[in-house]
Amino acid sequence: MIDIHWLNTFVALAKYQHFGKTAAALHMTQPNVSLHLKQLEQTTRVKLIERNPFRLTQAGERLLQSAENTLMELQICQADLNAINELNRGTLTIAASDIISRLLLISPFQSFKKEYPGIDLSLFNTTSSQATELVKSAKADLGFVIAQKESQPLHFTELRQVKWCALGNGLSRWQSLSADPSQKLPTEPLAAEEPTLILLGHDTRTRELIDMALPLLKLKKYHVMEVGSVDAQIDWAEAGFGVAIVPSFSLHSKPHLKTQITPLPDFPTTSLGYIVRQNQVLSRAIKQLLRWVDEEIQRSQ
Repeated sequence: MIDIHWLNTFVALAKYQHFGKTAAALHMTQPNVSLHLKQLEQTTRVKLIERNPFRLTQAGERLLQSAENTLMELQICQADLNAINELNRGTLTIAASDIISRLLLISPFQSFKKEYPGIDLSLFNTTSSQATELVKSAKADLGFVIAQKESQPLHFTELRQVKWCALGNGLSRWQSLSADPSQKLPTEPLAAEEPTLILLGHDTRTRELIDMALPLLKLKKYHVMEVGSVDAQIDWAEAGFGVAIVPSFSLHSKPHLKTQITPLPDFPTTSLGYIVRQNQVLSRAIKQLLRWVDEEIQRSQ
């Protein structure tokens, strides 16, 4: 019989391709990693890896597929059992981006801790794309994301529409380039005085949306400054380094900004909402948390 702990070690070893790194990731000793692999190979009666250089054998590749699916199904099963048991104790894991967690989740989390003191809230502070993967793999029970693309095995529920605004001065040149896509594009290099767009990096869902809305970005017709968070966009725009394109709701908690705020009504709207796995059992605690989040969103509009 294959032990589930051996499979977990094998999957981690396939990921890190190094016995020491696998041991550190799993909080094990390196000899125990080697022992788990040896026991797995003895039980299956096949060689699973080549050590020098490290690679999976054909049998190892096949087992990796099955092992990943098995571990994920067990994780999903445990999550559903917790929900059926009302999850009065244990951990509730949420995945959300920095701006969503700080602006929309702090107050609901405070209410949740008072109502469910036996449940530990765990937060993955990540991007919307990464939150999607965490919920898919059942490493997170719930994800709050912007612009989820409908795909199995996830279900997206919209909580509010997201509109956009530009924060910063010197919008005229940017707007003239954006207003009429059919106009002849400038071929000369951009002048230094033309506004810089302050945007999130390419690994975020928000940046994907902006790239689609501003095709001239791909043609390098703008100066672009990339930063790691919406807060950083706001800070750099406030300091006069350019124009930040941000979700309008991100400015609700910053009433004293000195920089010009320009709504972008023609900019494509998107959705903010939460994702769960298809057919996921939602506990009473999760449903209550979602009600508190919805109330917080209503207050912030």
